[in-house]
Amino acid sequence: MAPGNGSFVTEFILMGLTEQPDLQLSPFFLFLAMFMVTVLGNLGLVTITVLSSHLHTPMYFFLFNLAFIDLCYSSVFAPKMLMNFISEKNVTSYIGCMTQLFFFCFLVISECYVLTSMAYDRYVAVCNPLLYNIAMSPKVCCNLMLGSYLMAFSGAMAHTGCMLRLTFCDANTINHYFCDIFPMLQLSCTSTYANEMVVFIVVDINIIVPSVTIFISYGYILQNIPQLRFGWCV
Repeated sequence: MAPGNGSFVTEFILMGLTEQPDLQLSPFFLFLAMFMVTVLGNLGLVTITVLSSHLHTPMYFFLFNLAFIDLCYSSVFAPKMLMNFISEKNVTSYIGCMTQLFFFCFLVISECYVLTSMAYDRYVAVCNPLLYNIAMSPKVCCNLMLGSYLMAFSGAMAHTGCMLRLTFCDANTINHYFCDIFPMLQLSCTSTYANEMVVFIVVDINIIVPSVTIFISYGYILQNIPQLRFGWCV
């Protein structure tokens, strides 16, 4: 029995992308190549940003965080998915599944807010260039990133906490290649209404707020482009 939630399930079986053994080898090499490119690309960007003093600017500070998040995000489910292609039984523990769910939610939400911070950074750079060094000071940049990670942590805790309260009786086969929210909700033998409400609220907040902020930022940027061209002509 899993500790703390009254669940009879101690492990889950991941269905993966395909059940046909003959078709598993080709996707394995395809996703392995994509994973290696993703890791090397993001790791290279992180390394260059840290080592080069010329890149210690707000824009590259946000790019560093974005690359780091993408690096961690791909590492959350890709290694397990690759193992599932070559293993006979795709099993993950209850604790491992909940851990994967937490980090998946945390990294997805944090990426949304990092992109929002980058949009705000470009808005200040284009629309208020004279105040850029003040508006995007190191303290402001750190506060933006701290806020992004706090929002991500609260959202991930909400999803994972609600999932931990569910009881999984007999069914333990997840019809997915990693521990995602809705495939796991289908296995619960208790009510998932609270989980669905949390998903609705958290997803709406973390999609609407970043999307509106990004569209407004780039709207102001597009609005100021003709003025910049006119200024250059003068």
